[in-house]
Amino acid sequence: MKVIDKLAWIEIRDGQILSTRSRGRTKYYFPGGKREPGESDWEALSREIREELCVELVEDSIRLMGVFQAQADNNPEGVQMKMTCYEAAFEGTIAPAAEIEEVVWFGYADRDKVSPVDQIIFDWLKERELLR
Repeated sequence: MKVIDKLAWIEIRDGQILSTRSRGRTKYYFPGGKREPGESDWEALSREIREELCVELVEDSIRLMGVFQAQADNNPEGVQMKMTCYEAAFEGTIAPAAEIEEVVWFGYADRDKVSPVDQIIFDWLKERELLR
């Protein structure tokens, strides 16, 4: 079984979660991405968020939320997406950049608009009353 290993930034505000849509995609994904060789989770996640959303994550605020896995969107059956999720404070104003075309704030009712692994995270956040 092939596993795609990615990192995601979880930002929740007033019961809604930050999500993004890349150019040419219809599904929304949590911001983040893959590590480059030799990068720590912190280095990779902060780089990806800076590139995608023009904000700086605050290093001493980062906290692991969980690791989730599901069928990878837009991949053959059996390819899994493993998503390691962190929350962290940030500095700056969130704005789409690089491949990101749209930034949105979703509530639980928007669950069908996100990838399969993000749906699992939506459920996990809803169970903890973090998402409305």
